[in-house]
Amino acid sequence: MLLQMLSVIDLNFIILVLVGSMGGLLVGAIPGLSVTMATALLVSITFSWSVKSAIAVIMGVYVSGVFAGAVSAILINIPGAPAAVATTLDGFPMAQKGEASEALWAATFQSFIGTIFGLLVLSMVAKPITSIALAFSPLDYFLLALFGLTTVGSLTSKSFIKGLISALLGIMFSLVGMDPIMGSTRFTFGSMNLQAGIALIPVLIGLFGFSEVLTQVGQGTLKAIATRAGRMKIDIKGMLKYLPLSLRSAAIGTIIGALPGAGGPVASLIAYDQARKTVKNPSRPFGEGAVEGIVASEAANNACVGGALIPMLTLAIPGDAVTAVILAAFYVHGLRPGPLLFLETPELFSIILAGGFLGAFMMLLLGVTVVPQLARVVLVPKKILMPVVTVLCVIGAYAVNSSLFEVLLMIIFGFLGFVMRQRNYSVAPMVLGLVLGGIMDSSLRRAINLAEAGDSIMVSLFMRPISLTLLVLIIISIMSNIPACRQVFSSIFRRRKTNVS
Repeated sequence: MLLQMLSVIDLNFIILVLVGSMGGLLVGAIPGLSVTMATALLVSITFSWSVKSAIAVIMGVYVSGVFAGAVSAILINIPGAPAAVATTLDGFPMAQKGEASEALWAATFQSFIGTIFGLLVLSMVAKPITSIALAFSPLDYFLLALFGLTTVGSLTSKSFIKGLISALLGIMFSLVGMDPIMGSTRFTFGSMNLQAGIALIPVLIGLFGFSEVLTQVGQGTLKAIATRAGRMKIDIKGMLKYLPLSLRSAAIGTIIGALPGAGGPVASLIAYDQARKTVKNPSRPFGEGAVEGIVASEAANNACVGGALIPMLTLAIPGDAVTAVILAAFYVHGLRPGPLLFLETPELFSIILAGGFLGAFMMLLLGVTVVPQLARVVLVPKKILMPVVTVLCVIGAYAVNSSLFEVLLMIIFGFLGFVMRQRNYSVAPMVLGLVLGGIMDSSLRRAINLAEAGDSIMVSLFMRPISLTLLVLIIISIMSNIPACRQVFSSIFRRRKTNVS
């Protein structure tokens, strides 16, 4: 496999991957511009190109664009993509403490580790992981999404109840629009603009970006975010001490990335939660600038790159929105991903892997050369920065559908996010609820429809190994966040430890 990858790499291929990586960094770092949008534009641009050249640019954009969402998340508290929501939880507090460059270096290196891990798994065990993904029933997708919500309810808020309330609000908003099963409209109140549902990007920009502007203005302090940006030290040895956490998070990202529809937001938040529960002595408390939080989030969401490509290449089932566009690009170029891919066009697999690995190294190169210059944003006085951020919020929301209605949505959710912050409700669970609500709705209803055809609904729904496992994890996650249950678990653990000693 290594020789096949090396055989497709030439100077032109390397340059095209670099160009794609630079484009992905630019697009991903600007709130409102998504990697999906950039990849979709590339389909039309690369229509007349050779397959090899088109894949080189697309993979460069894909790998670098996923990482780039962390740049704005760390510097101005606006996730460039939903997968970077978990990165804001510790990245922006680090920037406020004058450690923006350290946070950006951690995000860069861990994104590199996650990408390499995901692509290695793709190259070695694509078919076995795909078979696991295929074993998931509609109910399993519902339970997986529910498990993600129970974890985010605890990790992003001091109050578990407040976290769950925020997540439930997100689920409620996700139900607006066209019913995926019946085809009728729901909660649109006669508005044509809401028939397609509430767009995620304006909500994301409003809850994180515009609400941050309102919060800063409300505080009345218009100094810079931090007095210093810090100097990016290329401390590879320092990052390698987090390698066990990186690999655990990357494994989570790869597996969840291989599940169609789950993707980076679920992977990064579940990885963040497992880091919060397993890291005994973090550099700081999670949520206050812990490097471990960035490690877990970025390793997981970039590992999704390799994971999402697994079902797309082996079954022609896209793992996320970006791979759906890449799948369309393959069809445009006359390629047919699926079970016969490795027999009919084995060279295509080598080109994709070569583009992905090269993209990871280009991302690392850009992360240590270009990204540190962006860290100076935290030194700009807020009386200058906040108006600029506001303009970016408006442009980013308008760019989604070229509609002023999206700008209005952004403003509404910005005020909602401001009120929630004042009441100590975290906005991150709401974003995840909005992302997962549609999956939960359609998956649960499909599962019930299928179960009704069997002899027993309960047996059809829950008597499967994957369903039972996920159900147990959900129960454990909820009970571990109930103070009384937590005390019982702690006393049992202490008693067992005493008996052993």
